[in-house]
Amino acid sequence: MLPVWGTIAVMAGRTIAVLGGLAAERWGMFTTAQAERAGVSRKTLSGLSSSGAIRRVAQGVYRVAGSPEPDLEYICTPWLALGGATLAPAPSGAPAVVVAGESAAIAHGIGDFFPGVIDIMTPSRRTTRLADVRLRARDLRPHDVTFIDGLPTLTVERTIADLLEQWTDRSLVVDALRQAGEQGKLLSPRELASLLNPVATAHGATSGAECAEMLLQEAGLPPEAEVYDGGTATAVGRAPLGQHVGGRPRGQSR
Repeated sequence: MLPVWGTIAVMAGRTIAVLGGLAAERWGMFTTAQAERAGVSRKTLSGLSSSGAIRRVAQGVYRVAGSPEPDLEYICTPWLALGGATLAPAPSGAPAVVVAGESAAIAHGIGDFFPGVIDIMTPSRRTTRLADVRLRARDLRPHDVTFIDGLPTLTVERTIADLLEQWTDRSLVVDALRQAGEQGKLLSPRELASLLNPVATAHGATSGAECAEMLLQEAGLPPEAEVYDGGTATAVGRAPLGQHVGGRPRGQSR
């Protein structure tokens, strides 16, 4: 039979293994809710934190000792705290917690934005006590969201439209769009045009297509219909963004 201290050491080792498995999925971090689902109590977490085996980085969020600090920890931490890793998807199928606005632009590495208030979208209205976190209720579709190192984030196109909707300084929006095009991250100017339809009039355009074309021109990017794929722009026609190449809507057969 193992001595008492030996049994405790084995149990602690197993617990660390469980928490390490959770942390491996999300930047070396996990939440109290995840731990409890895995059978690890708050009391155990407190003890492990005191021993230095895990480190508390925010209310209800821990990082396993020795795990490298993720580049976007200041965004990942509130995302986890808000239940991003445990909440069921929205009815549309989109993730329940999505990084948006300037925070999304920073995650994409586009624009000249500085870390500040973390902008998060959820499918329904919520409140939070987390400092420097802003929650907005939006009905997102799955294709509005992409994953950056496992972090659900608005796509570049949806991010640009969101920045414009929030009345972000236009020059900053244009800079973000320019960098997205130069880095091969603007995958669908046509999708951008569609997303801009609701805000086009407020920004001096008659349609989302015209608004997108204006922004592309200001950014020094080709205004004609193109598909940006993996950093390579392949022209599919000379039609303006508001027109369909080949005379029919995309996806419609002859």
